Amino acid sequence: MNTLAEAWRARGRYLTVGGFGVFVADVPAAEVELGPPVLVLHAFPTSSFDFAGVVDELARHRRVILPDLLGFGLSAKPDLRYSLALQADVVTGLLAGIGVTRCALMTHDLGNLVGAELLARHLEGSWPVEVTTRILANGLVYEDLARPSAGRQFLLQQPDRRFDDEHAPDRVAVMEAVTGAHSPTSSPDPDTLTAQWDLIAYLDGHLLLPRTARHLAGSAAAERRLTGAIARHPSPLTLVWGSDDPLAGPEDACTLAERLGTAEPVFLPGAGRYPMIEAPRRFVDAVSDALG
Repeated sequence: MNTLAEAWRARGRYLTVGGFGVFVADVPAAEVELGPPVLVLHAFPTSSFDFAGVVDELARHRRVILPDLLGFGLSAKPDLRYSLALQADVVTGLLAGIGVTRCALMTHDLGNLVGAELLARHLEGSWPVEVTTRILANGLVYEDLARPSAGRQFLLQQPDRRFDDEHAPDRVAVMEAVTGAHSPTSSPDPDTLTAQWDLIAYLDGHLLLPRTARHLAGSAAAERRLTGAIARHPSPLTLVWGSDDPLAGPEDACTLAERLGTAEPVFLPGAGRYPMIEAPRRFVDAVSDALG
């Protein structure tokens, strides 16, 4: 792994959850703590590393907890069927292991759906963690709004099984899909992109992409449960949105906000799917305002 990925690994630790090693960067507040911890759930196909460039600012007055979901980043990558329920089980076990019973929730892309599963469990009485505030970044959660990238469409057309080595996607193909979701005007740092790839490919994670790509709700009833939980949960919700996201532009984000019954998104012009990487300063400002 390159130096950025290694430095990120050095900031975290492993906990055993459900028999699997789960990586978490658990960053304490640097100054006076002004609120509950912030739990951050990352995107597909990347990892908690996406927030490496903003975590220190986010952690100025709050503890920030950034796990890698199962099958992603530095966490274990078992060859099994992945689901939102499994990922929510992992997050639940992780928070129990570190003693967190109250937190703000910041989610992105895939993390939005995992977060929705947790919120649904909370409303149903089976997840005891109190969520005080929510920030939802790029990721539409409704299947009729979503426009999967060409790369993800390809993965969903594959059988739900691990790639053979000879059919494995290479770095160029995977990272073209990741960078293709950026704003056309942004220029990601090459070392950051290398770190993202290194963490995707760690423990042969790139071979598992046909499995980890399958994170849709699965049925209309399941989707209603998840989106309903996002809409009905009593904690304040702010959408923070890279407005140049080629898969979910401002009109899509406003439709999402309307359906969820929340205020119009906080737009970050010039940023695409990864606003925490493409516009880090403005992303931190928007999140800090939402956290209060």
